[in-house]
Amino acid sequence: MSDLQTLPCPTCADETTFEQPTCIDGHTEDGGACPEWACTGCGTALVIGGVPVPQREVWHRAA
Repeated sequence: MSDLQTLPCPTCADETTFEQPTCIDGHTEDGGACPEWACTGCGTALVIGGVPVPQREVWHRAA
């Protein structure tokens, strides 16, 4: 666990400390920040910031 931040937790219904777990999804491989944060009180996870949205691929079948 690395960074700490105070955020409103929807489960605790209060401002609580959130920590950023070690990123295992590759968000930090290009030097970016991981968007995942976990409440230190209850474990609720939040995703903060821009998360890439997968684009639909269109495949055409050759006749």
